[in-house]
Amino acid sequence: GRLTADLLKWAIRKYLAQSQNPKIHHGKQSVKQLVGQGTGVKSIDITAKNIKSFESVAKKYGVDFALKKNPEKGEYYVFFKARDDDAMKAAFAEYTAKTIRRKAPEKPSVRRQLAHFKEVARSMAQDTVKDRDRGERGL
Repeated sequence: GRLTADLLKWAIRKYLAQSQNPKIHHGKQSVKQLVGQGTGVKSIDITAKNIKSFESVAKKYGVDFALKKNPEKGEYYVFFKARDDDAMKAAFAEYTAKTIRRKAPEKPSVRRQLAHFKEVARSMAQDTVKDRDRGERGL
């Protein structure tokens, strides 16, 4: 209903607070938003095709970053705030360790090994039964 002086004062303060403090984006954002925050920006080149794993690691470390693809070379530029430098180094180290582990040859599955050895055991048991039927001594 009624518009009182206190309500008008509160609305004006709220409007002025929003106009003075523009929304600060966190995490993945555009290069324009990142540069517009007024802090220095650094960049790193990434040539990996799986950029989603980098995004999850950067999110884990709370790094504000922007991705830009270079279509000529097929690589990505990762821009981040200068104040996030240490966090970015840690995130990038974890990302590279993750990609190196992914490239390592897979260990054989325990279930596959178990199934293989079951088949070997069955074939050995069938061989002894066949030998007994012939009158030979088996194991």
